[in-house]
Amino acid sequence: MTDHDAVRDLLAAWAFGALPPAERQSVPAHLAECETCAAEAARLRETVRLLDGPAMNGTPPPATSDVLSAALGARPAAPRVAAHAAPYAAAVAGVKALLPEAEGRWSTPVVHDWDVHATLAHLLAADEPLAGRLGIAPRVPATPVPEGMSWGEAWDRRTAEVIAHEHGRTPAQTVGDWAAQAAALLAAPEARVPELAARATELMGVRLPVADHYVVRAFETWIHTDDIGRALGLTVPPPPAGYLGQLVRLAVRVLGLALGPAAPPVLFAVDGDQQWVLGSEDEPVHGELALDPVDFCLLVGGRHTPDQVPHRATGDEGAVRNVLERAASLSWL
Repeated sequence: MTDHDAVRDLLAAWAFGALPPAERQSVPAHLAECETCAAEAARLRETVRLLDGPAMNGTPPPATSDVLSAALGARPAAPRVAAHAAPYAAAVAGVKALLPEAEGRWSTPVVHDWDVHATLAHLLAADEPLAGRLGIAPRVPATPVPEGMSWGEAWDRRTAEVIAHEHGRTPAQTVGDWAAQAAALLAAPEARVPELAARATELMGVRLPVADHYVVRAFETWIHTDDIGRALGLTVPPPPAGYLGQLVRLAVRVLGLALGPAAPPVLFAVDGDQQWVLGSEDEPVHGELALDPVDFCLLVGGRHTPDQVPHRATGDEGAVRNVLERAASLSWL
């Protein structure tokens, strides 16, 4: 790899203020001499500026948990994306705010058998299906999927493949690839034009409008940002209320589809949002269930179990338990 190629791989990390100390002089020096890389760096920096807004310009300083929480909690969405892509833009900005805290701690265990580096590599792999559907080339060369393999098996296989590939590279290079792919997703016409995002497509075994798949990406990005924060001993706040409501409403829709029309009906409420009747429309409500929105998302994201998630319930315990268990079964994260 030439010096030019090496710097090009680091441009997104530079734009996000996430370069390792060893590269903080070589990249600016190259940009001063290379017009092509300088133009690409300016484009990426503008994308980061739009993601961050005025409250987050520049690299966050080494932060205490309180300062980091304030930075993450204040993150706005990119002003040039449509409402359906705004939660993902905010989630990307949240990862960016957290990354400086991973410096020197990339091997910290996070979740499953992943360290911080592998968790970011997983996010790179997780964004790929939507990116590929929108015509964005993969950052990691892909191998053909055997015929007949289920989406779940293909998902696990690709995640392992990308993590193995990225563990052979530096964290800064992984940051660069993840950031560049995220920027491409947010620059795609489908992120900016609701009409283009209205078409349905099947990803991860679920057929949804492209707009909803952007919300799915926001959901997973936030869950893994929270995973990394917990591993590093830092508090990661939930998404801003409006975006959290979008995550909740999509999760409820998917949960309703998973339960099907024959399930015993349950009146389901999420604090601060609205109520839904899940299950059969032909019977009286069997029970009532209420959860906090963050707890509900953590249940759907596989971070709470039906037994441990805080909730309030009345009526038929079996019907309520069915909703909790089906919500927990939705997780693939």
